[in-house]
Amino acid sequence: MDSILTENMDYCYFCGRPAECKHHLIFGSSNRQLADEDGLTVPSCNRCHNMGNVKDRIHDNPMAEKMSKMIGQYAWERKTIASGVRADWARELFRKRYGKSYL
Repeated sequence: MDSILTENMDYCYFCGRPAECKHHLIFGSSNRQLADEDGLTVPSCNRCHNMGNVKDRIHDNPMAEKMSKMIGQYAWERKTIASGVRADWARELFRKRYGKSYL
């Protein structure tokens, strides 16, 4: 599935440089596959994704990893609510699908 956060997959979602990879907003174990299915991905350059300084990249940076997961959950819930599901149910459905809530 395409990203539910952006239509432009050519440029890094974080810095605007040309995208070199795809970042899964929810990641780890089986969640990467679910994120692919749900469109919880954004374009990223390698520097912002996992090859830059730790403070400048998403992976191995605890604060950035937490924010990534929060953004992913928020986008998933927003899309679910837009489809007609109540907000409180959207949160519970996310918990069931991904095993926990990040919000």
